[in-house]
Amino acid sequence: MPNSTFNTPENQTIAREQLVLYLNTGTYASPAWSALGKRVEDSSMDYDWGDESKQDILGNTHSTMKKPVITQSFDPCNLDAGDSAITKVWDLAVREQDPQALCNMDLLLVHLYAGATASPFAERYPASMVKPTGLGGPGGGSIEMPIDVTFGGKREKGTASVSADGTVSFNAGGTTASAKSN
Repeated sequence: MPNSTFNTPENQTIAREQLVLYLNTGTYASPAWSALGKRVEDSSMDYDWGDESKQDILGNTHSTMKKPVITQSFDPCNLDAGDSAITKVWDLAVREQDPQALCNMDLLLVHLYAGATASPFAERYPASMVKPTGLGGPGGGSIEMPIDVTFGGKREKGTASVSADGTVSFNAGGTTASAKSN
């Protein structure tokens, strides 16, 4: 298998906006991909590989790793009636207090910088945890709802496209699921 390529100019760093996480605000069969983390200034994924190193009786070091547990924090997320992702999370967390639904969220991670420009690399995580960790904010400011995400479920690799009108499509194994992004 050939190495992946970045579809950006050589000797130029890649803009952070090229890595976008979408929350499915529709159904699994008919997804509506909505960007998660609007207005968040800094958010990075953490990969916990569960690594361990041991030294045997001969002084040789042996290391092991597991598949990573991937987490990401979005702080702060401002409440906004036009943000379908934050509205869905608020409904499930604050109004319904439904932990089972919050642990079964469908996420699409799109690496717009990797692979072909028209069909970049994407990963779908259909059973992820999306957990609000607070609600509030300073007086005179906006209501904020920080969110922690743990990617979960059977990871599907594929490609995605984001059209000019905001339609996000995901293609895994020859099946395309598309919907207008909210």
